Amino acid sequence: MPAASGPRWGFHRLGDPWAARLVRHAGIRPGELVLDVGAGTGALTGHLLAAGARVVAVELEPGRARILRERFGASVVVVQADASDLRLPREPFRVVANPPFSITTALLRRLLSPGSRLVSADLVVPAYVAARWAGGRAPGARRWSLTYRASVAAWLPSRAFRPAAPSPTAVLRIERHRAGATGPAPPTRRHGEHHGGSVVTFGR
Repeated sequence: MPAASGPRWGFHRLGDPWAARLVRHAGIRPGELVLDVGAGTGALTGHLLAAGARVVAVELEPGRARILRERFGASVVVVQADASDLRLPREPFRVVANPPFSITTALLRRLLSPGSRLVSADLVVPAYVAARWAGGRAPGARRWSLTYRASVAAWLPSRAFRPAAPSPTAVLRIERHRAGATGPAPPTRRHGEHHGGSVVTFGR
């Protein structure tokens, strides 16, 4: 998270078109178990359900957790918990989330802990965090890079959020290695969608 003297983040919800893009390009398949960590009021949750996922929405703030339960009912498991101390599923799972930036490092350490059944994660994070993890300079990289690769999947404009983001953001993608692949991948910028002069590199 940026230092206290820098831009301050509160609750910045992904706009609906951007939430839809994030879920679409995460490649969710029907029946997959997906965690929406820091679910807020469900910007991503609804699109994950539409993709056929079995969704666990994690939200610590009581008011937003209540909204999630009222909005989605029994179709979503709502867990009111600190995302940085989350109990991970015992079956393979994926993560598509816009988590609180203050718990980014703790959440990633949790997801990449020994024994985790994580298949992939697409996380909205500060741009500098995404670059550090994709470049293999993140905590514990020597260990987790034996199992996972990290890359920058997208660069998001400030208008992707409501209210607008106060600092640059990106989508960090964590993927379990295919057989024979090792080591973290360098950050890449691929041809993508153009929005007002910005290149948003959604896609694999």
